[in-house]
Amino acid sequence: MPPSVPAPAAWTPADAEALYHMAAWGEGFFGVNDSGHVCVRPDPRTDARIDLAAVVDEVVAGGLSLPAVIRFQDVLATRVRALNGAFAQATAEAGYGGGYTSVYPVKVNQLREVVDEIVEAGREFNCGIECGSKAELVATLPRLESDDTLCLVNGYKDAAMLRLILTFQRLGRRVLPIVEKVSELEQILALADEAGQEPAFGIRVKLAAVAPGPWTRSGGSLSKFGVSLPELVALADRLIEEGRPQALKLLHFHLGSQIGDVGALKAGVREIARVYAGLVRRGLRPEFLDVGGGLGVNYEALPLGSGASGVDYSVQEYANAVVYAAKEVCDAEQVPEPRLITENGRAVTAHHSVLVVDVLGATQKPTVPDDFELPASAHAVAAELDALRQSVPQAGGLGELLEVLHDANEARGKAQALFQYGYLDLDAAALTERLYWAVCRRIHDRVEAAAPEWTPPELDALGDALADQLLCDFSVFQSLMDHWALGQRFPIAPIARLERVPERRARLVDITCDSDGEVARFVSPEGERRALDVHALPDGVPTEPYRLGVFLVGAYQDILGDAHNLFGGVSEAHVYLDDDEPSGYYVEETLKGTTVEEMLARVQYFPSDLQARVQSLVREKARAGVVRQKEAQAILSDYRAFFQQTTYLDPR
Repeated sequence: MPPSVPAPAAWTPADAEALYHMAAWGEGFFGVNDSGHVCVRPDPRTDARIDLAAVVDEVVAGGLSLPAVIRFQDVLATRVRALNGAFAQATAEAGYGGGYTSVYPVKVNQLREVVDEIVEAGREFNCGIECGSKAELVATLPRLESDDTLCLVNGYKDAAMLRLILTFQRLGRRVLPIVEKVSELEQILALADEAGQEPAFGIRVKLAAVAPGPWTRSGGSLSKFGVSLPELVALADRLIEEGRPQALKLLHFHLGSQIGDVGALKAGVREIARVYAGLVRRGLRPEFLDVGGGLGVNYEALPLGSGASGVDYSVQEYANAVVYAAKEVCDAEQVPEPRLITENGRAVTAHHSVLVVDVLGATQKPTVPDDFELPASAHAVAAELDALRQSVPQAGGLGELLEVLHDANEARGKAQALFQYGYLDLDAAALTERLYWAVCRRIHDRVEAAAPEWTPPELDALGDALADQLLCDFSVFQSLMDHWALGQRFPIAPIARLERVPERRARLVDITCDSDGEVARFVSPEGERRALDVHALPDGVPTEPYRLGVFLVGAYQDILGDAHNLFGGVSEAHVYLDDDEPSGYYVEETLKGTTVEEMLARVQYFPSDLQARVQSLVREKARAGVVRQKEAQAILSDYRAFFQQTTYLDPR
């Protein structure tokens, strides 16, 4: 009897979580349940989990269209508590007496429901808000709940903004404009004198410290914001000479919104603390030391130095780095400890949102079945490729497989040349293309089965070349701008069917008319992958909904979206935990995506004009007998209905 072969281990939810690297990037918020659905654990204080696929089914059944952002609002409160708890622990352990205030920078996600949720969660910690433009300022000022709540105003400011800030200072609100250049200070002092009030402001300082990564230019001498040390010294001396040293309330620096190396953060804090100490000895006493943002999100969960957008530290280590670095300098300089401020938005908001998209179809490389028999009348180049296909099982190793691939590439090139010069007809050209990919598929299967420690690059690249294309109902430019602009990889996974082993690999293409509208770089435990593990679709068409989740999109992606092809904002659903509900959650609100009418208005096309033009056309055609009057009215009615549809496709 042949020796018994152990049965392969059953596929489990843990296998699915490992395949998509969830433990590394999910921060405990995401997993896979026994039904094979992605589940969300918004509050680590409880074991309650929300079935993401069930939420999507519910809101779609209720009339919401995909793509949609599903917001798990409890995650925002969890992140606010985690950040403030980490600093409370750090200040207590370090014996730091200056205290800490977290400030939310609304530029990360200005959506009202997001800001309101963060303000509500931060109330017990007296968290503040940061803004950086006229519109953000106008939206932010009414949300200051007490005279003790901080509002920091970064970015460049004109006289109108500064007057409004000074007005709210006069009303008792703690609104601090952050001086980004010397001329702003001139305006602040002049406007304050004009109003007969004492101003209060902060100053952003250009430090030598920088943090590696895409946002390096946020720090250092190349930063577009901040004053240099010589300028700061001159400003400090002027304030002292004019008898208003108390006007400087805050010192600020910023290394970037995603600091990968906590060592760079420590260097920056030490440097700004030295600046603070120098100003104190000069006779000024800033109350706050604002170290900016930078608490990173582990999008790719890869080691530091790998070039990935990840972090190798925890929230607690981040807090410890800030607190202990500040205390070290204050103790050494024997100056009072200022109140520490951080402006972290990415780490607060990223995890709460999941973009869910429908897969509309799959395109696979054309091939031939294993039992294919070449017709006797086939062209010689087709016979050459078929012979190579049949030789693959007998190839002795990687070297011979590589030789077969080279021969196949040569034969394919020959077929393309013959077709271009008219020596190969269309059917024969199509057959050679199918045979070529059949050769590649067989070679790839042999390499995968052998699982060598090292694979020649050409053989290794076959997996990417053979990957399917999944057509997904969304726009990269609208919903994943950082992927297109910065190469940011976001974790992506099917939200259901994960009780089954994914059999295929695919790249994702969106529905825009742009070749850049694709996702071909994915997060995985091995590092970057050029294709995503997905499930097979019969004949390339979903017989039931097949949906992908794009995770960690709560920071910046809602706001940065570009209206390429006039694709607008996607639908939304806001979800909360609720133990009293059988499902463990409830959907508080759903918001329809941007309609065709709304998008057209942004580029100055209006329904009345467009519909009048179409009405004129169909009337003309009805009078000419091209269509009947009743049909003409139906055409016009169908056209008008488009204005209230969302800008995306409807797979139903």
